[in-house]
Amino acid sequence: MEVVFATHNPNKIKEVQNLVPSGIKIKSLEEIGFDQDIEENGETLEENAFIKADTIYDYCGLACFSDDTGLIVPFLDGAPGVFSARYAGEQASADDNMRKLLQELDGQNNRSAYFETVIAFRDSEGKRFSFSGKAEGTITRNRHGLNGFGYDPIFRPIGYSETFAELSLVSKNKISHRAKAFVKFSQFLSTT
Repeated sequence: MEVVFATHNPNKIKEVQNLVPSGIKIKSLEEIGFDQDIEENGETLEENAFIKADTIYDYCGLACFSDDTGLIVPFLDGAPGVFSARYAGEQASADDNMRKLLQELDGQNNRSAYFETVIAFRDSEGKRFSFSGKAEGTITRNRHGLNGFGYDPIFRPIGYSETFAELSLVSKNKISHRAKAFVKFSQFLSTT
């Protein structure tokens, strides 16, 4: 079975490549000739994920999936949330986003947070399915580690002394929000 992953992010492709069943071939947007940006203007992670999956399904008619991930900080009323990738502005880098978040939490002891990933899947007949996963933890006061991407250097999962960026990809994939969502997605793909 071939499935298109509706992302231009090579880090996401790399991270999920080993999370789907061996009989599934993931195709990139480049492989199907899609080079446009898709505006994510949904109010929830699920809405954003389906905006991307629906766009790609309408473009190629192939089974496809997309994910959207947000870092949710309850102290900040759920921010960055759906704006995680552009928290410090539309053209902001991961460093800019982390800097803004750390500034907003400066002096705060309540640093609990969680990542949530929602996967939106359109099968070859156009049916829609969604799968989600969460990883709970805290926001550190400083950056630690060089692995991963996004907020990984400042997110320490519960039960660990390391941030996501200090963990190996293998270790992170055992506990991450994305891995949890992809386990559910993979189980679904294995039964269809």
